[in-house]
Amino acid sequence: MSNSLHNELRKEFQLERLILFSDAVFAIAITLLVIEIKIPDFTQLNEHLNEIKAPLIPDPEHIRDRDILNGLAHLIPKFTGFLISFLIIGQYWMVHHRMFGYVINFNPRLIWLNLLFLLSIALMPFSTGFYSEYAAMPLVAPVIFYTCNIAMLGTLNFFMWRYLSNPNKGLTENLSPELARYSSLRSITVPAIFIICCIVYTQSPYIAAFVPATIPLIMRFIFGPMKKKILATEKLKAEEKSAD
Repeated sequence: MSNSLHNELRKEFQLERLILFSDAVFAIAITLLVIEIKIPDFTQLNEHLNEIKAPLIPDPEHIRDRDILNGLAHLIPKFTGFLISFLIIGQYWMVHHRMFGYVINFNPRLIWLNLLFLLSIALMPFSTGFYSEYAAMPLVAPVIFYTCNIAMLGTLNFFMWRYLSNPNKGLTENLSPELARYSSLRSITVPAIFIICCIVYTQSPYIAAFVPATIPLIMRFIFGPMKKKILATEKLKAEEKSAD
């Protein structure tokens, strides 16, 4: 085996390790989200009943289905936070998967950018739990912390796209400037919406709760057509190139 072939295989193996490590962080973070949701026990049910000024359960033997449902209702903010963060982490995993589909080489700076991005992913279970724990209270600090975590995700993802799209680095293959710009713009959309949500929250927490619902609409009706147009243009260029 020649040295050049050996080095090429070694480089592919190291790149594969980088991707597998990233996938593991995503998988662990998305699993840890649900750990914050505890099954309501007898004590928690009584705490919830006390909060809503309802009669307390004298002992565990007298727990009724209605009491269990009341306890679950108390967990709605945690389930909401879990669902939102699950979708966000899942979305960024798909973006990361698509991004590294273009990567053919790496350097220390790309590794550090990826590590910082994974740091923000690993922080998501804590920020989600912090936000969900106080979601029913008119507190701004948990919302700001959660928003900053998501803003960190989008910002680092943006820098990764911009860095990889630099042709002088020689890190990618078949990544057009148009697709790189589209991906960069898309990566900061979610953080921008959550920053707007945070601002709205200071005025009306109830309205702010519906702001994240605009994300799938924007992704579908604005970025969807943009991506189709870019892919159609790239396909046309590829056909013209093959015809020549």
